Amino acid sequence: MPEGVRIDRWLWSCRLFKTRGLAKKAIDGGKVDLNGHRAKPSRLVQVGDRISITREHFSLEVNVTGLAEKRLGAALAAGLYQETAESAAAREDALEQRRLRRQDSTRPERRPDKRSRRRLRDLKGR
Repeated sequence: MPEGVRIDRWLWSCRLFKTRGLAKKAIDGGKVDLNGHRAKPSRLVQVGDRISITREHFSLEVNVTGLAEKRLGAALAAGLYQETAESAAAREDALEQRRLRRQDSTRPERRPDKRSRRRLRDLKGR
């Protein structure tokens, strides 16, 4: 078992990001912290480290429980980390808030006809 794995490779192998390039982009953008400090893609992850990931709609905080350099199946990948209880609760609250906002939004009963589309286009200034 390796002593440490690059953080971009680890995030990809445990399926927290779809590609290694997306993981690197998130790290470079300051969306990933390792043990409370901003990470670089080449930084080594070790068992026991805490990783914080900020996504568009929620934040995720996980403890590293295993290491892998190759992408694993979903069941095995889930065993490489453990999400903290506070992070799971906050993520569920954020998802519930999004569901409620989506339910409250009103949708038109039908598509706009030709006349309505013209009015909308004029209103938007196009």
